[in-house]
Amino acid sequence: MIVVTGATGTVGSKVVAGLRERGETVRALVRDTGSVPAEWDKGVEPVAADFADPASLDAALAGADAVYLLVAVHPEMSAHERNVIDAAVRTGRSPRIVLHAAAGVEQRPEGVRFVAAHVTGYDHLVASGLPWTVLAPNGFYQNFVGMAESVRAGKLAVPGGEGAVSYVDARDVADAAVRALTTDGHQGAVYTLTGPAALSHGEIAAQLGAVVGRDVEYVAVDPAAALAGMLAAGWDAWRAEGMAELYGLYAAGYAAAVSADVEKLTGRPARSFAEFAAEQAGVLRGAGEGV
Repeated sequence: MIVVTGATGTVGSKVVAGLRERGETVRALVRDTGSVPAEWDKGVEPVAADFADPASLDAALAGADAVYLLVAVHPEMSAHERNVIDAAVRTGRSPRIVLHAAAGVEQRPEGVRFVAAHVTGYDHLVASGLPWTVLAPNGFYQNFVGMAESVRAGKLAVPGGEGAVSYVDARDVADAAVRALTTDGHQGAVYTLTGPAALSHGEIAAQLGAVVGRDVEYVAVDPAAALAGMLAAGWDAWRAEGMAELYGLYAAGYAAAVSADVEKLTGRPARSFAEFAAEQAGVLRGAGEGV
């Protein structure tokens, strides 16, 4: 039985679906068992658990053979990862842990709180004695769908400077996770998951423009202005400051490395941003849904 945390999120929901396609029994950690995706069948057991509540985690992980550990961005995210790892140790079964971290976790860049939280979780996992694998994806293509309205207006405005980023499709991350959870040979490995190319945000704007049928200008927003905008939009300060730090990493060119690990795990090349944008044409144009 495989436990999936973050089971209703962008990646976690796809991991659940991929595991069921392979016939795996899944225990999906959720906040509310009364509201779960309609597509979940009887092979998915929803279990309510709280990352801050060790007793609920003990119950959720009982009998687990493997755990996909993905926690939400949160001021206590490093503690949440440690709590799940500790609960896995307490099962006495030594389940395999596949930790969803972030690109750069091995390099340990300073000044980016999201990555630092995953570094803490990674170190705790290695010290736990459990069999482990780390998936370290770069930023997701899917994040650009949330910018569709601005793109239709002809602008892509982010504080990314001139740095290129090897963004990745969340579906490729999920497919890699399913392989790491269900096949052997991954113990002690850190897989960096990226797309097939590093693109500047100007290049991304051009590709989005080709899909929406108009010129899209990349506007390199000043970091302080971007932070102020996120706060004005109602973001909590910790998350907004973390996003500003992450874009600073992008702007400095530290997220440009391209890895073949998606293909190594899945047996096929990673999807390109152009492919993704074409699939999302409807939502980007405001005329339908994406995939």
